[in-house]
Amino acid sequence: MDQGLAELFDDSPSLPSAADPSSEALIGIDEVQKALNRSRASVYRYTNTDPRNLNPPFNPRKLNPEYRSDQKDLLMFHPNEVARFARDVLRIKEVTVEVLNSPSTATQQLLGAILEELRGIRQRLDRLDAPPTQPALRSEGVGRFDQQARPAA
Repeated sequence: MDQGLAELFDDSPSLPSAADPSSEALIGIDEVQKALNRSRASVYRYTNTDPRNLNPPFNPRKLNPEYRSDQKDLLMFHPNEVARFARDVLRIKEVTVEVLNSPSTATQQLLGAILEELRGIRQRLDRLDAPPTQPALRSEGVGRFDQQARPAA
């Protein structure tokens, strides 16, 4: 069976995520609905929301959305949270998280450059803090120390 047909008959949810953990893409209600094979209304019933609290505390029996700064923000979910919910709460036996390569954005490139610069700074600071491998001894300093350390005769 070709891969396209295999995906149609596969009953385990397939959830999109990014290849790099630092740049994982969040998914919306539509993607969650498709991944869980549930209606939009049931996805909203599963979701951990509260009209009086914008970001309620984590609830292991609910589908927990990502942090929102405004009540009007769309509900977004981390793919791992959707997979956890499908496995632990809905008892779907095989949960597949599909890994997709996301194109590198200008923000990701800038953050990568900042990270490299910080690593360079850290290496330089570590070299300054590290003791020298061969201590440089001056002959006149050693002689003076020896004379002071010996008792006078």
